[in-house]
Amino acid sequence: MTNRVRRLLVLSLAVPSLTCVMVWTVSWAAPADSTAIPRDMVPIEQGQYLSLFKQEGTNQEVSVPAFYLDKYQVTNAEYLEFTERFDQWSKANIKPIFADKTYMAHFAENDIGEIADQPVVNVSWFAARAYCKAQDKRLPTLDEWEYVARASASDIDGTQSVEYREKILQWYSKPATEQRPNVKDTEPNYWGVHGMHGVVWELVNDFNTALVTGESRGDSTLDNQLFCGAGSASSVDPSDYAAFMRFALRSSYSSNYTLNSLGFRCAKDK
Repeated sequence: MTNRVRRLLVLSLAVPSLTCVMVWTVSWAAPADSTAIPRDMVPIEQGQYLSLFKQEGTNQEVSVPAFYLDKYQVTNAEYLEFTERFDQWSKANIKPIFADKTYMAHFAENDIGEIADQPVVNVSWFAARAYCKAQDKRLPTLDEWEYVARASASDIDGTQSVEYREKILQWYSKPATEQRPNVKDTEPNYWGVHGMHGVVWELVNDFNTALVTGESRGDSTLDNQLFCGAGSASSVDPSDYAAFMRFALRSSYSSNYTLNSLGFRCAKDK
């Protein structure tokens, strides 16, 4: 169906000694489809998941509202185009407060034609957030990302599968490599989201809430115990080592850090 609809209106007028038939062509825009899925995004239905740590001695079930998530990680070509449109985020003009010295380092070390469709890395949280905002999107929240990341190829929650957990841990145990697959060549999960595991780590908007509990970010008890035996004992599932590793990475991250194994994708409210 086209965006515009054309109809003929015919009106017969009876007048003395004459019958006129008048024809008008009327054109109007069809209403926008409010349910249309944004390009290269997938709809994620609302649901719940158990967060890694208990709160006040009980399992913490987190509700996640429906949202959209990019089907693929942001690529080098897409990010380069963004920096050309917004010069303040280019390698030459980025301010140190927003990114460290390795920001976009791999662009100078590689032929852009060869890495164009690979996931972008060496991008800070500040820069990733700016990119998503320029697309009228945002970074996914920690809960949104963890909720989608729990899905295996066939199940909405594959974390109970020993085989699925071991597959993720095998990737986490390998050193980062410069050669990465094109984003469209990565495996999709239950939701149709590609490359959630096995490609690069991914930024989330509220990464610095990993150590927050109670009423203060200065909760030193959690800070000291989160990744030791006490942290394991207080977790919902002490055997979920992959989740421990993700939270450990987030807790050691600062907003202007860039890593050659850290990329991102965008989300959007539904």
